[in-house]
Amino acid sequence: MIKKCLFPAAGYGTRFLPATKSMPKEMMPIVNKPLIEYGVDEAIEAGIHSMCIVTGRGKHSLMDHFDKNYELEHQISGTTKEALLTDIRASIDAASFTYIRQKEMLGLGHAILTGKELIGDQAFAVILADDLCINQEQSVLNQMVDLYKEFGCSIVAVEEVPENETHKYGVISGEEIRDGLFRIENMIEKPEPGSAPSNMAIIGRYILTPDIFDILEKTLPGKNGEIQITDALLEQAQANCVLAYKFKGRRFDCGSVEGFIDATNYCYENIYMKDKKRTNL
Repeated sequence: MIKKCLFPAAGYGTRFLPATKSMPKEMMPIVNKPLIEYGVDEAIEAGIHSMCIVTGRGKHSLMDHFDKNYELEHQISGTTKEALLTDIRASIDAASFTYIRQKEMLGLGHAILTGKELIGDQAFAVILADDLCINQEQSVLNQMVDLYKEFGCSIVAVEEVPENETHKYGVISGEEIRDGLFRIENMIEKPEPGSAPSNMAIIGRYILTPDIFDILEKTLPGKNGEIQITDALLEQAQANCVLAYKFKGRRFDCGSVEGFIDATNYCYENIYMKDKKRTNL
């Protein structure tokens, strides 16, 4: 039912300067695999095979990564190093990739609206690659796709954060209709300290119904002068239904240096080393 996944990937990644001066933050590696590849693999696991990437200036390496590199492959063909390309080759073969450029950085809502031409009139998923979500039994997006099959409405992933960090996120409140699943009644983008409606923060996984585009086209700039997806989702929730899902798994904020290091250490110990022992590379 969900056939396309949108990746907003046009931001500057200023928290990682100077590294991101010439390298997209989405291409920063967690051990030996770039962040956006983790996101693509998560979408594929959820049964999605059309990746729609919103890029910006200087993001050509994103397109190059999901393409063949004939010179490299020729050089390592027949060597033990060729096996290191197995995963990315599988991702390239399993999915199609389309790209559109966001001309101005006007917020996440604007980035999603920019992807309308790639998505069309259908429900779709959104992954923010710098939110790395790990669940080796069932990916977070796969969990959300199952919920969409049941409820057929927009869904956002949420997790509890310390109250002194709610100002960094979109924060929701609502009625818990089953364990870990909430019908949203209110949501605020980056609330002032002490004014958050809860400590349930939206993280970078969404399933959105196509009417979100009509709402975004009419949404005025909000916090920081940007078009906020939170504002559009609140309007959608008031007119219809939007669910917040307290997902099962672990999330790393790889947009921060601390989260990036934590993710690297976790993936090295729990994914990379296990794969290395299994393949004897």
